[in-house]
Amino acid sequence: MEFPEDEMMFNQSDYDLNDSDYDYDLLGPCSHQNNHSVELVVGPYVHSIIFILGFLGNSLVIVTYAFYKRTKSMTDVYLLNVAIADLLFVVSLPLIVYNELSSWSMGPVACKLLRGSYSVNLYSGMLLLACISTDRYIAIVQARRSFRLRSLPYSRLICTIVWASAFLLSVPTFYFYNWYEPSHTRDAFMDQEEENHTATLPPQYVCEFRFTYNTTAWRTKVAIPSIQLAVGFFLPLLIMVLCYVAVIVTLLRARNFQRHKAVRVVLAVVAVFIACHLPYNITLLYDTVNMFKLQSCEEADALSTAKTVTQTIAYLHCCLNPVLYAFVGVKFRNHFRKIVQDLWCLGKRYIAPRRFSRVTSEIYVSTRRSVDGCSDNGSSFTM
Repeated sequence: MEFPEDEMMFNQSDYDLNDSDYDYDLLGPCSHQNNHSVELVVGPYVHSIIFILGFLGNSLVIVTYAFYKRTKSMTDVYLLNVAIADLLFVVSLPLIVYNELSSWSMGPVACKLLRGSYSVNLYSGMLLLACISTDRYIAIVQARRSFRLRSLPYSRLICTIVWASAFLLSVPTFYFYNWYEPSHTRDAFMDQEEENHTATLPPQYVCEFRFTYNTTAWRTKVAIPSIQLAVGFFLPLLIMVLCYVAVIVTLLRARNFQRHKAVRVVLAVVAVFIACHLPYNITLLYDTVNMFKLQSCEEADALSTAKTVTQTIAYLHCCLNPVLYAFVGVKFRNHFRKIVQDLWCLGKRYIAPRRFSRVTSEIYVSTRRSVDGCSDNGSSFTM
């Protein structure tokens, strides 16, 4: 079919847009100023405190099991693995914080390894806490079966399954986190002078999720926090509540002062777990539900600030685990005193300046052994 020539031609004047008739407000990306201000305080200062306390506490637990206590029971194996998971967690934390506050300068391999190991340690630590709850339930409520169920081979097998499960749950994190230079929307509105100035700056890389297809992005960005909520919080919380309720009921039936003291310890464990992790997971749940809804800059900034603060509170749990699960026990505190005593003896022997001659020094050491408790064979820092 052919159209007449006059019908094929458009009148350009009919389609000219008069700029005065339209008022466009060009809005750039949200600045998130409140969240940025909080991150400048939380990142370098609060996270540094968490790193120092978590590193010292969990290192002491590992040293105690390596040189003093040994792993003689299922509880020991679980506590050692929790300390390892928390230690790896706090070691990776300052590197991630540093790269979040500045351009990611460590390359693509470190991006995937740090983010992936962070996820692995998060899942393994939470699942191991659930294992400790189950172990205490069996030891107290099912005392008759405890000798058969609470064996070292079983505990090592369970820990292997936990670490393998944590790695499998973290595969999407390993895969989808990428190191790249993002394209910002504001570049489209730059004038020539700003564009030339930006071109002279070094490229700013980030380590974030990157997807090829929108469908994959939608599913993954919903699936990962949903799995973290289900497996990394609600499942351990459910196991802890069920097991510790049964433990408390059993302990209250036994009229014994030590048993009532154990009840207070159990309540402290559950209360600290909920206080540390519940605020962040509620914030994460709200963020996941409203992920693809249109939000104002103020709402998005408030949500980002809430996530930053509550996530930092959740990080505190890795510092409290050694106190709640290890150093509460009398035997563990005795081992800790032994560590301090041995370090004091080693410091006197190798670090203190030599003010006397060799003969005088030997006489001095021999007279001080009875006072300090130090001896040549007294140190437990030998395998």
